[in-house]
Amino acid sequence: MTLIPAGTEVPFTVTYLEMTRRPEFERPQLDGDIRLERAIDPPVWYFLSLYDAVGREYEWQDRFDQAEDDPAALQAFVRHPDVVIWTAIRNGWPAGFFMVDWREAGVCDLAYFGLVPQAVGAGLGRKLLQIAILTGWEREGVEKMTVNTCTLDHPSALPLYQKMGFEPVEREERTRILVYDREA
Repeated sequence: MTLIPAGTEVPFTVTYLEMTRRPEFERPQLDGDIRLERAIDPPVWYFLSLYDAVGREYEWQDRFDQAEDDPAALQAFVRHPDVVIWTAIRNGWPAGFFMVDWREAGVCDLAYFGLVPQAVGAGLGRKLLQIAILTGWEREGVEKMTVNTCTLDHPSALPLYQKMGFEPVEREERTRILVYDREA
């Protein structure tokens, strides 16, 4: 493995995906040491702590930039009644989270989904994603669900979204200056 130092500009590809009908799978049961908790009127720091815990290794930085540049817009997003954070709590600590966004009529965007590094590989990801997808489709009037991922994310993200029924609809090439050292 090669180390790419922080401060290096790297190319990456964003893939936008859609699911146009509710999937057939059943809602899975989470292991007994995991519970799902819905955040009611969460403070921005709560969202940012989950965002950092899950996304630090994948260069999730956009919301930190927004917190500095336009904190009111970030607060409006996080606290919007049609945007909901669900946290998977394992033995008292957050193992992962998902955020669904129903602000656009007929659409549920899976705005964020992921696990903290200590929970990756323990069998939670697939079940939590299935729950996130079914949660998105529970709202009346949803006609499609959207999500995006990029090549900086976990390498299993895109294949897992596709296994769950999302189909790529667009790709976009971008660059980013790394905030943290990264293995290539």
